[in-house]
Amino acid sequence: MSATRPRSRPDSAPSARLEWHDVCAIDDVAPGSGLPVLVKGEQVAVVRTRGGQLAALSNFDPFSQAFVIARGTVGVQAGVPRISSPIYTQSFCLETGECLEDKTVQLPVFPVRVRGGRIEVAVPSE
Repeated sequence: MSATRPRSRPDSAPSARLEWHDVCAIDDVAPGSGLPVLVKGEQVAVVRTRGGQLAALSNFDPFSQAFVIARGTVGVQAGVPRISSPIYTQSFCLETGECLEDKTVQLPVFPVRVRGGRIEVAVPSE
């Protein structure tokens, strides 16, 4: 998939209207894994923990400069659900996108929900 680097954080403007996009069936994302999806030109990693929690965050790894976050290892670090980059193994909080090793780095996060067995991800409307 080709796409540009992540745009501004969707959660940084709470008053912005959101557009929900159907991205896949819930069963397309196995527990304990991630799936890369494209939402309005934005590469998003949809992640499902072994406990069933869903998250959506940028698929762009700022450390390796590659779109690989969805291929990372899903787990828990110090009680925080996270995904680790498959390149340099930095971990990112699934809820906030914050890098657990470098608090100055944060991935954009996106609202995510399940409706009718389908996962939907929201991005700001233009």
